[in-house]
Amino acid sequence: MVFGPPNKKNPSPAGISQVTLESMDYLLALDQGTTSSRAIAFDSHGRVAALAQREFAQHFPKPGWVEHDAAEIWSTQLEVARECLQKLSAEHGAAYGSVKVRAIGITNQRETTVLWERATGRPVARAIVWQDRRTTPRCEALRAAGKAGLIQRKTGLVLDSYFSATKLEWLLEHVPGVRARAEAGELAFGTVDSWLIWNLTGGQVHATDASNASRTLLMDIRTLQWDDELLHLFNIPRAVLPRIVPSSGIVGEVLPKWLGEPIPIAGVAGDQQAATFGQACFGVGMAKNTYGTGCFMLMNTGTAAVTSRNRLLSTVGWQGPEEGGERRTAYCLEGSVFMAGATIQWLRDGLGIIDSAAEVEALAASVPDTGDAFLVPAFTGLGAPDWDGRARGTLVGLTRGTTRAHIARAALEAIALQSADLFGAMTRDAGIALTELRVDGGASRNDLLMQMQADFLGVPVVRPKITETTALGAAYLAGLAIGVWSGGAAITQQWSVDRRFEPGLTEPARRACLDRWREAVARSRGWAEESP
Repeated sequence: MVFGPPNKKNPSPAGISQVTLESMDYLLALDQGTTSSRAIAFDSHGRVAALAQREFAQHFPKPGWVEHDAAEIWSTQLEVARECLQKLSAEHGAAYGSVKVRAIGITNQRETTVLWERATGRPVARAIVWQDRRTTPRCEALRAAGKAGLIQRKTGLVLDSYFSATKLEWLLEHVPGVRARAEAGELAFGTVDSWLIWNLTGGQVHATDASNASRTLLMDIRTLQWDDELLHLFNIPRAVLPRIVPSSGIVGEVLPKWLGEPIPIAGVAGDQQAATFGQACFGVGMAKNTYGTGCFMLMNTGTAAVTSRNRLLSTVGWQGPEEGGERRTAYCLEGSVFMAGATIQWLRDGLGIIDSAAEVEALAASVPDTGDAFLVPAFTGLGAPDWDGRARGTLVGLTRGTTRAHIARAALEAIALQSADLFGAMTRDAGIALTELRVDGGASRNDLLMQMQADFLGVPVVRPKITETTALGAAYLAGLAIGVWSGGAAITQQWSVDRRFEPGLTEPARRACLDRWREAVARSRGWAEESP
């Protein structure tokens, strides 16, 4: 089910018909990620009709700090949207603007924090990225003050610098004159979805959806409202906050000057929630893992927020379109790995042992194993289930026989092993044995990595034919809002398998590898404790 179990107002979707788009009508998904902005046009069958992508600069002003130029995020996102529509028109042999875009869906890197002037739309500072660790000491101080329990009860999140609240608090405290202007209502805060909506609508709409709001440490995930006690705790003036809107529903219209016509913005969701939706994980207990800059595993827990006992996150999955006078909210358990595809980028840009990310699979496959070398890519700390902001990247088990191929293989194994940690924690929290894992994201096309993942999980890994599920989820949410699809059954029918990876390790061998991995993680976490 999409939004919850059947009831009188939300009947079983069996037999739901699909409203098709006209032959030249499409849905446009704006997929704003950590390292690039993308735009993808989908047809009514969920197929990619056109795609454009552009990378943008990463800024690392101090160790542990990660920043983006929010103006560059906007400019690259607009450029790829226009390029995508041009490609779509060219595909049809039509003039630009003659191909109809029925609605836009937005999906975005979450937690990244933007603060801008309402009058001019100019950011007051660079955006602080979700990977940024500068507020780790603030989180530790709040934890020492006994606030972690309160925060988890209200938000479903752990107290960590990963989330937006301490990033926004830092900007208010450290950018000269900003706090007074914020309190006077002159400034606007938002995650990247809010920033794009603001620019697309010419400043007419300041909004965020419930899935993104649930990642700020400022929203009560049960009431879906900004919480006064949390705002007071982080000293955040309510005047800077966006309005919280459903994930599926018309939020506003794009100004005609941007894309040629006033297209409705009808779907908004954080990237990982959108990917879960795009994977058709509508049933309780269904799980997916996205392999992007980081790895993000989400499991649908239905219409109730489940409190994790294993340091996972409880988060809003999506709030659906209105049905029978009410909206259904789906919740998820989530585990986050901070360094996945970014680890491969480090092999390329930091070590220089590959020239392109595409080379890593062949290089790693040139050796049968890592030679007992383990890479723990804690370059920005560790996410779930360890949540250690002071852990540092560690490469252990090296010998004179270790080659760049062994390190490349250890990097791929690190991605799969971190995800195996999440899978184990999720299984314990859910109280059920998960029988498969659906996968997506760029690195899911790496067959060696997917086989490693199945081996370390001990269950099949299933890759769909369409792996652009983050953007697809945004398109589905937008399409539901305007009647292109009428429910989850129509979307589920479009999901199909590309390849199924079966586990190949014996259980003793799998267990031994996981134990060895946890020894390496302990070394990573102990580094800060042992440093002078």
